[in-house]
Amino acid sequence: MHLSPLTTPDATGQWDGITPPTRRGGPSRSLTDVLVELRFVDPGRMEWAVDAARAAGKTAAAMLLDEKHITQDQLARATAERHGLDHLDLSRFQVDMAATNLLGPAAAKRYEAVPVAYIDERTVLVAMADPANVLAIDDIAIMTGLEVRAAVASHEDIAAVISRIARLDDVVATTSLDEEYEAENGPAEVVDLRESADDAPVIKLVNQIIAQAVEQGTSDIHFEPEDNQLRVRFRIDGVLIETTTIPKRMVSGVVSRVKIMSDLDIAERRVPQDGRVSLTIDGHPIDLRVVTLPSVHGESIVMRILDKSSVIMELDRLGMGEDDLARFSKAYRQAYGAVLVTGPTGSGKSTSLYAALGVINTPEKNIITIEDPVEYQVAGITQVQTNPKAGLTFASGLRAMMRADPDVIMVGEIRDRETAQIAIEAALTGHLVLSTLHTNDAPGAVTRLIEMGIESFLVSSAIDCVVAQRLARTLCEHCKKPVTLSVEALRDAGFTVTAPVDAYGPGGCSRCGGSGYKGRLGLYEVMSITDEIRTLVVERAAADKIGEVAERQGMRRLREDGLDKVRQGRTSIAEVTRVTGSL
Repeated sequence: MHLSPLTTPDATGQWDGITPPTRRGGPSRSLTDVLVELRFVDPGRMEWAVDAARAAGKTAAAMLLDEKHITQDQLARATAERHGLDHLDLSRFQVDMAATNLLGPAAAKRYEAVPVAYIDERTVLVAMADPANVLAIDDIAIMTGLEVRAAVASHEDIAAVISRIARLDDVVATTSLDEEYEAENGPAEVVDLRESADDAPVIKLVNQIIAQAVEQGTSDIHFEPEDNQLRVRFRIDGVLIETTTIPKRMVSGVVSRVKIMSDLDIAERRVPQDGRVSLTIDGHPIDLRVVTLPSVHGESIVMRILDKSSVIMELDRLGMGEDDLARFSKAYRQAYGAVLVTGPTGSGKSTSLYAALGVINTPEKNIITIEDPVEYQVAGITQVQTNPKAGLTFASGLRAMMRADPDVIMVGEIRDRETAQIAIEAALTGHLVLSTLHTNDAPGAVTRLIEMGIESFLVSSAIDCVVAQRLARTLCEHCKKPVTLSVEALRDAGFTVTAPVDAYGPGGCSRCGGSGYKGRLGLYEVMSITDEIRTLVVERAAADKIGEVAERQGMRRLREDGLDKVRQGRTSIAEVTRVTGSL
């Protein structure tokens, strides 16, 4: 069977990290000759290694390794060249979790080989330390039921992948959050998912995907049906990255497994379903909110990962500058009034509010929150989660909270007129109200409340501060590279500058998965409501006019804050443009 080369990257970049041999075919050269041909070792040193190895009863390659004249990766590259096979750098190659699931960790260790990708429906790519072990290749073909295409990787890389998949399979425990069951029988017992893992490869695969997602800091896992397969993507630092493709024979099992974990109806495929599952990853409590959507190709599943014990960061560490932080701090430290944080979904609004609550959370204050869902659990705060099925909405919960003697109220999101009206009235009657709103910028928040039907004079009296924010990816400190941004390029991107800007751009290394970015920071726009702005709000002035006045009074726009962080080398101009759009 003719197999095409794997070195041309597909749309997902899956084949990055493969080095083809200069010629294909069986071994016709010695390993020592190949090491010299590849210029990993000079001829003089090789002669020494051959003599020293003969005296020590070792191979020349082992002697060179012991003396650190070559690396494990160079030895693997030479071995691949000798056998006419592809060499895999597993620190760069995107290992397919569905493929690794074909071979158990014990067998992988025994053969020092691990499946890393599907080439097609009948063929699997296997990374091996010793491609001359034809018995291992035959055994793997029998165990997987697939044809094996061998490639060579270093002992270290293969051991790291085997260790990782073995550990990922061990770390997940789960419990169903069936509220009616818990109400009748108490909290559900945490069950180890591995209880039948030997009999159910699907369970192992789902475990590994979830554990890998948590390990990589993923916020959402997407299972998307496509051409009788299930594409798996992780949203990391706000960007979706393709991780693996689950083959056709495992699709129905994976979908059913996720539904069972989330206490959903596995027989219902025609309507969307919502569920929830509580996990323990290495003793760390995690909540997953699961949504299924029927599509023309099958059921799509999205799992939102909520880390209940996440450390809440300080605002300055999140990226808020000194002037913006001073304005925001002055507002949330007041005894009453409303502070709003705006931005699209996933822009870190709740994190900013929790950071503020962390500062003002003292024994003298009664702080109550109502959220959907409760993303972080904080000691000393009463946290209420909405339950529309039971009649507990933002509006009804907020009304009840007003009778519970609060000092500070946090409303997860103002979605409708009723919630907005109660929140504004609370701010006007001696309570500090913190909430979020979906608007593109800070000035748009006050006009949005008026459009909801709140009287303009109430809005002007209640609101003290509005923060608009976005999350931009942070440049990887290990591989970012200096660039000079020309005036013309910056102006074309919508930035007003008079001189070129020295900055940094993304590189790409194994530490950041080749993306050039690792982590995120906030871009902020903080608008204090002054007397002049209150007058404009009462007059129902347009958001643009309110924004112009706020800028004259010292407010920096999101893009200006982003450009400052580009100058500081913390993010790139492309990233600022991506998250701020046409603002």
